[in-house]
Amino acid sequence: MVGSTNITGTSRGWRVVSALEGCGADSWRWLVFIKVFREEKTDAESTIVSPARCEIRNLPPLITVSVGRHHLPIKKTKGKMAIDPTSVSDPAPSWFTPKRLLVVFCVINMVNYIDRGAIATNGVNGSPRVCTENNVCSDGSGIQGEFDLSNFKDGILSSAFMVGLLIASPIFASLAKSINPFRLIGVGLSVWTLAVVGCGLSVDFWSITICRMLVGVGEASFISLAAPFIDDNAPVAQRTAWLGIFYMCIPTGVAVGYVYGGLVGDGLGWRYAFFGEAILMLPFAILGFVMKPLQMKGMSNAKIIPGLLNEEFSKKDSSSYVSYTSNQLSRFGQDMKALLSEKVYVVNVVGYIAYNSVIGAYSYWGPKAGYSIYQMENADLLFGGVTIIGGIVGTIGGSVLLDRMNSTIPNAFKILSIATFFGAVFCFSAFCFSSLYVFLVLFLIGEILVFATQGPVNFVCLHAVKPSLRPLSMAISTVSIHIFGDVPSSPLVGILQDELNNWRTSALILTSVFFLAAGVWFIGIFLPSVDRYEEDSEHLGTSVEQPDVTPLLDSKVANGDSASASL
Repeated sequence: MVGSTNITGTSRGWRVVSALEGCGADSWRWLVFIKVFREEKTDAESTIVSPARCEIRNLPPLITVSVGRHHLPIKKTKGKMAIDPTSVSDPAPSWFTPKRLLVVFCVINMVNYIDRGAIATNGVNGSPRVCTENNVCSDGSGIQGEFDLSNFKDGILSSAFMVGLLIASPIFASLAKSINPFRLIGVGLSVWTLAVVGCGLSVDFWSITICRMLVGVGEASFISLAAPFIDDNAPVAQRTAWLGIFYMCIPTGVAVGYVYGGLVGDGLGWRYAFFGEAILMLPFAILGFVMKPLQMKGMSNAKIIPGLLNEEFSKKDSSSYVSYTSNQLSRFGQDMKALLSEKVYVVNVVGYIAYNSVIGAYSYWGPKAGYSIYQMENADLLFGGVTIIGGIVGTIGGSVLLDRMNSTIPNAFKILSIATFFGAVFCFSAFCFSSLYVFLVLFLIGEILVFATQGPVNFVCLHAVKPSLRPLSMAISTVSIHIFGDVPSSPLVGILQDELNNWRTSALILTSVFFLAAGVWFIGIFLPSVDRYEEDSEHLGTSVEQPDVTPLLDSKVANGDSASASL
């Protein structure tokens, strides 16, 4: 059954226009359905709150219902529930404005990838032990020298974080529906901080590998939640640009990691590079526990009422918990099925996998390849500088271009395919020249083009699925590009180099995979696509037949302009 009433009340720009109550077909009571309008905006937010069994009659006298960032007291009076619109008030101003939130996310992302770049440097990763024909052996340097790692084991070390990322990403994405996402980020970043300290204290290959696995847990808590928040809070005309700024921190972080790892590793030792990273991340781990909660589009911010839950579960045995777990797993399965049925999303991720297999191997083996091919004395600094320039110019340029073209999924695929194709041409050509200066110029142009994909590819991931699936979409995308992309590519390139013993040939073979990525994204241009960013709100607004029942709110409350809503 469904009841409705019309009210009007304003408070600092918010106007409550309608509220409903009733029982769904699954016998769960949705207690309140409220639409609110911001006076200066034309859009609306909808929330379904307070899941309480319909048979429970003794409701508490005061329940707090969250609407966006506001809380409405619902009072029980003579069997009816009433909202006092005059009690709606804005929360205290938050220091975390959208721009400041973007800065926080960008810094966290950059520190995460500084670690990824640092472990690939000659100062931290080092070089293996080498024996000459006269049986004169060098001790090697860095991690590879101290633990006597082959190129294959060294490649595994670069990919070990994927274990933690694979296990933790779906868990964090699912928990975000019921737990404050910032607390989840705080937990993940705390694990990340302890893990990099463990890397600095490691004693052999297995100890550092386990710590690298735990580093992936920290990234998992972050990658699935940051992009949806940015997409929600960015100005509509600049959404891709804001995403571009965020993802610009990936190549920039790797590049800064090259410089940082080279300087700290050579100056203080490779272990101190990890200790420094832990110090950088610690404040943000703490921040995750104190930041004010924000609501993501497509996610209900309903709070479960402890009293009602306790009363409900006290009547049940342990089978209730088994049923709850089963329902959660069933919902996850349904979400995965819905996600994988989106052809646009799948094609986008497949192209992203091929693309990232090259980028990941570049980031790990690049300094060593450059040192070997061009006898670069300071390969870490040169590769770091080229990657910083290419990452910043390319990522922002591609994102701004998509905003200027009109941010649509077909336009995003056009940028992805064209930029990747010509980027592959320039990068491939760069490795064909023996001159260091020609290589640097061509490789820089190639990197600018290939990094132009960062904003558009994540725009497609966010807008090809309905809002409630965005955290899972980002989690599965990130897991996929790692587990099928850079995770196997780094050790495979190591095996290839062990066989060929020629870094130029290995680099050319690796770069050719860019053409595959461009071809897959080219297919996406012709797929039927719909931007599903607003789909959840449209679904919530669907009307049904309303029987005549007692209104949720007293009719005395209604005054002025009013509107009705239905569910």
